Amino acid sequence: MVIGPNGEQMGTKKLADALTLANYANLDLVLMSQTPGKAVGKIMDYNRYRYEKQKKQKEALKRQRENNKEIKEYQLSVTIDVHDFETRKKNASSYLAKGHKIKASLRFKGRQMAHTDLGKEVLLKFADALNDVAVIETSPKLEGRTMTMILAPKK
Repeated sequence: MVIGPNGEQMGTKKLADALTLANYANLDLVLMSQTPGKAVGKIMDYNRYRYEKQKKQKEALKRQRENNKEIKEYQLSVTIDVHDFETRKKNASSYLAKGHKIKASLRFKGRQMAHTDLGKEVLLKFADALNDVAVIETSPKLEGRTMTMILAPKK
């Protein structure tokens, strides 16, 4: 089966006849699909076809990368020191500036489970410190001994 350069079906032809038609049009004969008993060839400019195919793949990869931004986790604690807090805040803001999301997590140890409100305050303080570059996507919630919150970059 041969398909012409404009997409019209030219019917079933022998290989030699199809190659002659392609040569006459100064184009290539490209095998599009091969099933047992029936092969489909198309007369086209192969280099242009390959270029457009690569262009579509690049665009699809770009869209995929856009949708799958990475999430980096920053671990805090209820008794975090000021300097450690500032360091994590600085690193998180630079990561958010790249367009990625942040997962801030806080793990309660021992008797800290009795004061989960203190952990929530630390996470909200972290979000407030980053409010110029981030918005809260998921508010702090407790899952077992870990409280997590997700921050997304501002548009």
